[in-house]
Amino acid sequence: MSELKERLNNLSFSEQQDLLATLPSQLADAYDSEKLYRLLTDYNFIEAKLEILGTQLLIEDYKLVANLNISLTDVQANTLQIVQDTLRLSAHIISQDTTQLAAQIIGRLQAIENPEIQALIEQAKQQKKLWLKPLTSSFTPPGGRLKRTLVGHTDWVQAIAVTPDAKKAISASSDHTLKVWNLATGEEICTLKGHLTYVNAVAITPDGTKVISGSWDNTIKIWDLATGQKIFTFTGDTFAIEAVAVTPDGQRVISGSWDGTIKVWNLATGQVIFNLKGHTSFVQSIVVTPDNKRLISGAGDHHLKVWNLETGKELFTLTGHTDWVKTVAVTTDGNLAISGSYDRTIKVWDLIQREELFTLTGHSSFVQSVAVTLDGKRIISGSGDKTIKVWDLATKSPTLTFINHIAPVNAVAVIPDSQLIISGSSDKTMKIWHLETGNENVIFSGHTDWVNAIKIIPDGKLVISGGSDNNIKVWNLETKSEIFTLTGHTDWIKSVAVTPDSKHIVSASGDKNIKVWNLATGKEILTLTGHEDWVNSVVITPDGTRIISGSGDKAIKVWNLATGEEILTLTGHSDGIKALAISPDGKRLISGSGDKTVKVWSLETGENILNSVWNLVTGNKVFTLTGHSGFVNAVAVTDDGKWAISGSRESTIKVWDLGGKKELFTLTGHTDAVTFLAVTGSRLISVSDDNTLKVWDLLNRVVLASFTGDSALKCCTVSADGMTIVAGEASGRLHFLSLEEGLIN
Repeated sequence: MSELKERLNNLSFSEQQDLLATLPSQLADAYDSEKLYRLLTDYNFIEAKLEILGTQLLIEDYKLVANLNISLTDVQANTLQIVQDTLRLSAHIISQDTTQLAAQIIGRLQAIENPEIQALIEQAKQQKKLWLKPLTSSFTPPGGRLKRTLVGHTDWVQAIAVTPDAKKAISASSDHTLKVWNLATGEEICTLKGHLTYVNAVAITPDGTKVISGSWDNTIKIWDLATGQKIFTFTGDTFAIEAVAVTPDGQRVISGSWDGTIKVWNLATGQVIFNLKGHTSFVQSIVVTPDNKRLISGAGDHHLKVWNLETGKELFTLTGHTDWVKTVAVTTDGNLAISGSYDRTIKVWDLIQREELFTLTGHSSFVQSVAVTLDGKRIISGSGDKTIKVWDLATKSPTLTFINHIAPVNAVAVIPDSQLIISGSSDKTMKIWHLETGNENVIFSGHTDWVNAIKIIPDGKLVISGGSDNNIKVWNLETKSEIFTLTGHTDWIKSVAVTPDSKHIVSASGDKNIKVWNLATGKEILTLTGHEDWVNSVVITPDGTRIISGSGDKAIKVWNLATGEEILTLTGHSDGIKALAISPDGKRLISGSGDKTVKVWSLETGENILNSVWNLVTGNKVFTLTGHSGFVNAVAVTDDGKWAISGSRESTIKVWDLGGKKELFTLTGHTDAVTFLAVTGSRLISVSDDNTLKVWDLLNRVVLASFTGDSALKCCTVSADGMTIVAGEASGRLHFLSLEEGLIN
C-alpha cells in the first residue's frame, strides 16, 4: 500500500484519477494476486478511491477481480464479496457523504468473524478527526436478501415499473415527479417533471421507449424514456388518476380514475376509444391480460371487474373482498388474477371459471401492491405493515418476508430475467432484493417499530427506550444488550424520563396515559390520567418530586410523582405540545408546540408569596419566543440554564437567550425535520428525519461530527461525560455511538 500512496503523491489530481480509475485492472500485471487482494481490502485504498471516483466505480473494482482470473483462496474470494456487498448496501449513504465510510464498515461488519474483515475494521477506526464510531452492528450486514437502497425522492414512492430489458426502473412519487434509475448501478439517470401534484401510477410501453404516468392533476403524460422529455399529455378525466396500464400490443393506454371510470386511449392519437363505467367507487388498479383481450380492474367498491377490450363491455364481476381492492396482477398465461385489498388479504381468482380459488392471509395491514413472478409460481406482495412477502402459489403459503422499509410498501415489481425484485415505500426509498439467493433478513435486537424516546439513566449504567411497538426496553449500556421489556401501554411510547435517583421510569404514550415504573423490578407503580390526546413529552423536575407532561390536547400538566395527583395545568399554546425541557435549577419550563412557538413558564413554588401571586395572574407564563416557521419538535436547555435551544419541522435549530428573551442564532445543516435535541456542555446533539445525527459546537456554531442512519432518526441521549451517544431510528434500531477524538497526525 505504501507503493501506491507514494505513486499517488507524485501525481497531479487528474493523473490520480486516471490511475485509480484503472485499478485494479491495469495494476494486475504490476502486482501479484496477493498484493492486489491487499489493495482491495485496505481501508486507505478504499477511502481514496471512493473520494476521487465515487461509489459505483469502487464497487465495480471487485467485479474486475473475477474477470482477471486472479488466483484467490475461497476465504479471500469470500472476503472480497463481503466488502463489495457492504459497499453496495452503503452506497445510498456514502455516495452522499464519503465521511460515513468508516461508520458504515464498522456498523455493518463488526459481527463477522473473519480475520481480514476485522483487520479492515481496525484500519477504519484510525480516523484523524472527531467522529462517531458505532459500538454495535446496528446496520443491515452483507449476505442477506437486501441488495441496495435507492434514494432521491422527497415524498412517498407510489408506483414502480421496470423496462422489458431489465436495465431501468421508473418510480412515481407524491413529490410530483418520476425518476428513472439504472438498475445495475442504482444511480438516478434523470427526473421527469411536469405533473402538478401526486404521481400515483406509471407504466412502460412493451418496446421500452415510452413511460406513461397518471397523476392527481387529472392528466396522463407520455414521456420519451431515452431523452426524458414529455411527448404529450392526455386530458379528459375530471378526477384524479389512480392507475395506468399499456396493452401488450403497445397501442392503447388505459387509465382508472377517482370518479370510478376507466378510459381506453389510443396511444398514437390521444383519443378515447372506450369510457368504461360500472364501478361505484374509485378505480385503484388495472391490468391487461397478455392476449390483449381482457382488462381487470379493482376498485373502492370492493369488487374486481373483467372487461372485453375489443367491445368495451363488462364480462363479469368478482366479489369477495370486504374493503377496497387496491392492486391487481395477472399471471403470464392469463388464467389467474391476483388481487390485494385493504381487508389485508390477497385473493387468487380463476378467470376461466370466473371464481375465487383461495385467499392468502398473513399481512397485518392493507395490501398495497402485488406482482407475479414470470414463471407464475410465486406472488410478491407489499403491505402497509411495512413488509414484503413472497407466496408460493402451489402451497398457498408465504415462503419469505422482507423487512427493511420503515413505512408502508406501496409498490413491488419483478425485474425480468433476474433473481431480483424491487419495492417502493412511503419512506421515500426504493429497495432491490435478492429473490433466490442470500440469507433471511437479519432482525436486530431492538424495537419492531419506530424508536421515539431514549434516555441514559443518571447513574450511566442503563439505557431506556420507548417505541411505536408500545414497548419500553431497558438496556445495559456497557454490554449494549437488552435486559427486559416493560409492557402496559396500548399505544406508541412517545417519551421517557428517569428520576434523578435512577429508581423510577416515567413514560408517556399515545394512549393518553403516563405511567411510573419501578426500574429495579420492572413493575408499574402508577398510571396518571387526565390528558385528552397523545402525551408527546414528559420530564421530571431536578428534585425528583414532580412530573411534567405535554400533550396534543395543548395542555401541560404538573403532577406529584409520589401520589400521582395532578397539581396544575398550564395552558397558552394554540396547538399540541411537542416537547418539554426544564432548566437545571428547576425554576423554568421550556415548551415547544405545533403552533410554531417556544414558551417559557415559571415552575417556582409557593414558598415565595410574590412568585405565587405572579404565577396565579399570568398562569405561570413568563414569555414566548417566536421565529420558527414550522412545528417545534424538540427543545433543550444548556447546562448553565442561560440558553434554550429548539428544533423545528422546517429543519432549523434556533438558540435563544433566556435572559434577553431573544434569538441568538440559527443553526442550519439538516435537510428535514429536527426531531430531538440533547445538550452536553458546550456541545449540542441533534437528530433529524434526514437520517443524520450531528454534533455541534455551540460556541463556534459549527458541526464537529455527524453520523448517518439507514432511516429517520427520532431521538437521542448522551452520557454524562458526553462521549457515548445512543440514537433511536425509525427502523426500530438503536445506534450506540462513541464520540472519538481521532488520531493526531
